[in-house]
Parts: sequence; structure tokens; C-alpha cells
Amino acid sequence: MGSSLLRSAACSVGSKRSLRDPPAPVWVCSMGCRGTSAPAPGAAPARFSFAVLGVCWPAPLTYSNPALATITLLQSCACHSVRSLSPHRRFDYRPKTDPYCQARYTFCPTGSAIPVMKEEDVIEVYRLQAPVWEFKYGDLLGHLKIMHDAMGFRSSLTGKNYTMEWYELFQLGNCTFPHLRPGMDAPFWCNQGAACFYEGIDDAHWKANGTLVLVTTISGAMFNDMAQWVKYDNETGIYYETWTVQASPDKKSTVWFDSYECSKFIMRTYQKLADLGAVFKKIQTNYTSIILFSGEPIYLGNETSIFGPQGNKTLAAAIRDFYNPFKPHQSVREFFVDILKIIDHVILNHQFYLFYNLEYWFLPMKSPYLKVIYEEVPLPVGSKTSFGV
Repeated sequence: MGSSLLRSAACSVGSKRSLRDPPAPVWVCSMGCRGTSAPAPGAAPARFSFAVLGVCWPAPLTYSNPALATITLLQSCACHSVRSLSPHRRFDYRPKTDPYCQARYTFCPTGSAIPVMKEEDVIEVYRLQAPVWEFKYGDLLGHLKIMHDAMGFRSSLTGKNYTMEWYELFQLGNCTFPHLRPGMDAPFWCNQGAACFYEGIDDAHWKANGTLVLVTTISGAMFNDMAQWVKYDNETGIYYETWTVQASPDKKSTVWFDSYECSKFIMRTYQKLADLGAVFKKIQTNYTSIILFSGEPIYLGNETSIFGPQGNKTLAAAIRDFYNPFKPHQSVREFFVDILKIIDHVILNHQFYLFYNLEYWFLPMKSPYLKVIYEEVPLPVGSKTSFGV
């Protein structure tokens, strides 16, 4: 459903009425409701309608905080019958990165093209997993089950080993939160992710605090088909997304937004191999998810509609104010002050602004707010439905 999750249809008032007027007894509604802009500070309180399943019910509400007024209007006019995952968007091509975006650690420094294997080759496929930033912090994040996933391949004909992974071009922090640049109204994102393929498997890295285990064996022809799919996947799925957003900790809870990171790439690739005929061993596979817990998300708009010349300045200021405490910190004091601001936004005021598919959403946060899970996802079996080509 993409961005149509909450914004798909509009609601119109049966006749023109002043915002000061009491609500009309009957409002005409098509498929849902469309929120309106918040009045300026000090203006008369707005009255607006509430839509469920295409019926508009008068529901006069008032507010005093202009920074939350637009959110309240949009929330009250959202069609709460919508209960669906908003899928990660595919793009026609990968745009060039902006020179402003810089990585502390170079992306894929030894990367190479995926080789063409002989069709009769027998390729061993390995599951690789290690704590995030293991190269710098060892098993520190492994204790929190914050793990990075990759795949390994070994050619029986050549004896050569290869590693394939998918991760952020400019590190995790840049993919999770934007930069607030002087002179720019809109937050600036450095959030591309991409696949990296290179010769060799660093056995010590994967074995020391993680996993290196054979999961299946494929033919050279299947490997070549997988390589074509990886090219498609890498050129069309380009933006990293840290967060999974769901309604509650319950396993059957509604997932509003799914993450798009290293583990999802590995799972997609496993599924592609299964669809090509690979048979996986019966071993347990767990993956890390960082989950935000939220009520039904509220669509706010894209960069142009919020931060452009005709945008909503009050909403734009609220989004910038939310992201400001997540900036890189220059001192210990600044760090702790910003931690308090984050707690105030997310926990005390139940607010989170999510940037997903190049659009902004408001998340009405709820307990337990955030959780890191390391959950089993079984290795796949083949299906008629495959990702991409």
C-alpha cells in the first residue's frame, strides 16, 4: 500500500462553515478524511471530523500546542480501519550520493564484481553473523544481541571463497537520523545502503564471536541467477531503514513498517536461492530487530509538502526540533542534555517522527517504546513468489 496507508482518500464538508461554528450534523465523506492545516498560535481552536469506514462523524476538538496541532488534525481524520504493513519502496535507479555524506569507515573497500561461475560448479553457501562493529568493540554488542549478517560462498572448482553483505554507505547513525544543516529547512539524509561482494571469508572475524555455518549447496548456474537478482535488488532497494515499527510486543501484532537492513537482505537472498531450488539445512537462524512500538502511524507528507515554500512551517519546526537531540555530540554535558530531550519527546510525550520511503510519518509512541529482539526466522523453502527477477 506504500504511502497510501492513511492518505488515500479525502473528506469534504457538506457546506462551507466557519471553524468557530458548531459541527454540522451531517458531513459528506468519500473514502476517508483529509486533515487540514493547523491555525496560527492564538487563533480560534479548530474543529474537525473523524472518519471510520467512510463515515464522517463530527468531533470538535481543541488544542493549545501549535506544534502538535497538525498531528492532532491528521490523526483525528485518519481512517483507522486501515491495518496494513507499508512495504519498502523500490526505485528505478540508484541516485548519486551527495559529497556532504562522508563515511568514517570506507564502504566496501575491497569490493569486486560478482564472478560468473561455471554452471557445473558446486557452491557451498555459508551463514555468517557477528556482533555489529565487532572489528572495533569485539563482543560488546553481541551481549545485547545486536548482530550483523552476511553470506559466504565457496567454489568447489576454484577453491575460492567470497563474502556478500548489505550495509550502510555512511554508517548506522547517518541512516537512522538526519543532519540539520545550516541554511537548509529540510533534514538532510545520508541513508543509502548497498550490497558489497568481495573475495575471501575472514574466518576469525565470523567465528570469534559469531557464526560461520554451512546452510546449503547450490550449482554454479543457480549462483549466476542469484547474482542477477542481487544486481536488481541492489539497484532498486537503496535506502537503509533501522526501525521496525509495530503495534505491540505480541508476535501477532500489526507491523506498521518493516526495517530494511543487513538481515533483511540476507533473508531475501536465502528466499531467492530457495525459489531457485536450493534446499536448506534444518538449523536455527536468529536475526536482530530494533522495534519501536506505536499506535497507528499518521502520514504527514514529503519533503516538499512539509518544508517547501508552501509547506507547513509549524510541522517543519516540530520535526527539526525532534531530530535535533540526535545530532553527533561534542561534549558529555551536551550528550546528557540531549538524552533528556529524547526521553521527553519519545516517552513523556509519546512522539516519534519516522522518515520512510522518502515520506514523514508521526508515530504515537506507547510502552514499551523500544526493544531489541533476537528472534528466530526459519530458513526458507521455495515458493512461486520470488523477490524481483
